[in-house]
Amino acid sequence: MNVPATREDLMIVNMGPHHPSMHGVLRLIVTLDGEDVIDCEPILGYLHRGMEKIAENRTIIQYLPYVTRWDYLATMFTEAITVNAPEQLGNIQVPKRASYIRVIMLELSRIASHLLWLGPFMADIGAQTPFFYIFRERELVYDLFEAATGMRMMHNYFRIGGVAADLPHGWIDKCLDFCDYFLTGVAEYQKLITRNPIFLERVEGVGIIGVEEAINWGLSGPMLRASGIQWDLRKVDHYECYDEFDWEVQWQKEGDSLSRYLVRIGEMVASIKIIQQALEGIPGGPYENLEIRCFDRARDPELNDFEYRFISKKPSPTFELSKQELYVRVEAPKGELGIFLIGDQNVFPWRWKIRPPGFINLQILPQLVKRMKLADIMTILGSIDIIMGEVDR
Repeated sequence: MNVPATREDLMIVNMGPHHPSMHGVLRLIVTLDGEDVIDCEPILGYLHRGMEKIAENRTIIQYLPYVTRWDYLATMFTEAITVNAPEQLGNIQVPKRASYIRVIMLELSRIASHLLWLGPFMADIGAQTPFFYIFRERELVYDLFEAATGMRMMHNYFRIGGVAADLPHGWIDKCLDFCDYFLTGVAEYQKLITRNPIFLERVEGVGIIGVEEAINWGLSGPMLRASGIQWDLRKVDHYECYDEFDWEVQWQKEGDSLSRYLVRIGEMVASIKIIQQALEGIPGGPYENLEIRCFDRARDPELNDFEYRFISKKPSPTFELSKQELYVRVEAPKGELGIFLIGDQNVFPWRWKIRPPGFINLQILPQLVKRMKLADIMTILGSIDIIMGEVDR
């Protein structure tokens, strides 16, 4: 990890844990030789809340409101993975309409996440204006979420076997209007940012990751696709109903910060394309598979009336996880979000291991910033796109 230092007068600087352009509470201990970065050590754990242990003494339904607190910018994805794991464990069918609604919500969430990556990233490297622009579009996404789920950020919308509620009347037209409007917004971003010479000076050739490196470090999402690997779990794993839509995997060859920016901009446009197709082809039918709502078994004869009323009601309509293990993953905006789940013939999971994309993508940071300038740390860290909620869990 350490580059042998020739000089004695190295400076050790703390960046964080409350540096304004740190994305959450991340602390970097940076060793500097003048402006050059000799070494960088990320220190995590300031936002650790024991999410995996909480999952192991809650039923899936009780745990659903917690999961939106991992990656609080792409909340639908954390919910999707939380219900996908038990669905695969119990081989539960999701109605076609519910699957379409899920895809629409996931892609809107991807757009919201990429927008709130773009704004602070541009602010980090000195461009203030896009930061205000992205909030304009992001508010509209949240308005759509609020109309459909009742919540703007922490939705609690996905359920095992479907979604909690159907789309309200007029929502589809509103969403189609948003899609048309948003494409003009993306064109505006590209005009403002993509060929801006000051922006290009800051990002081109900064933080290059090669193909071999990207695979060896276990990177995923835009980090991997910006290095020239066309790997997208929506195409690879065929989950939900992504196969029914016509869209392209976004990728670039160079592997620098500019490529990661271009991949994410491209993904927003691709998401709009998927949403438009889903809205136009959404089938009728139920939005939730109600057959799987297995209630608790008959009342326990050992409990008296008082105990029965206050104790056994806790795990309401619940779902028993069979005795097996599996790994489930989705393509979140930041990369591969996975859950390793071990069931134990119980309503609680025996083990619930989260594989957050941000945590694994962050590992490469010390290697990327070595021998770069101090100012490049913010560019590289911004291009990785981390949220400390999911890094620390």
